[in-house]
Amino acid sequence: MFKNKPTPHHDGQVDTLVGHQVVIRGDLYFSGGLYIEGRIVGKVIAEEGQRATITLAENGSIEGEVRAPIVIINGRLDGDVYASERVELAAKARVQGNVHYQVVEMLAGSVLTGRLIHAEAQAHALSEAHLDASPVLG
Repeated sequence: MFKNKPTPHHDGQVDTLVGHQVVIRGDLYFSGGLYIEGRIVGKVIAEEGQRATITLAENGSIEGEVRAPIVIINGRLDGDVYASERVELAAKARVQGNVHYQVVEMLAGSVLTGRLIHAEAQAHALSEAHLDASPVLG
């Protein structure tokens, strides 16, 4: 899939595999490497403070929010993505939702129906909103 490409934060290790005939209904919490070939209906969330990478294979799908340091998508995702380190949208990626990222890579052929939101821009907007909501003393 991503051969001959340096991946300093991702060693490619798969600790958990969701096979192509598996359907999970409910939230999934994980750490390490999670590889999804099946279908998940619910949130997929990396354990806080743990190294974690989620890879959504070409025929895999998720209907729900995804939160992980590294998110690699080559399948269908209906929901928002929150990646604290990196998001990769491969050629067969189909994302319906907003992608919150620190670093993003989109290959030709990937489709995003939603917004790309950089982590720093989001933090700046939140601080501006907080200042606007502050009462004026005078």
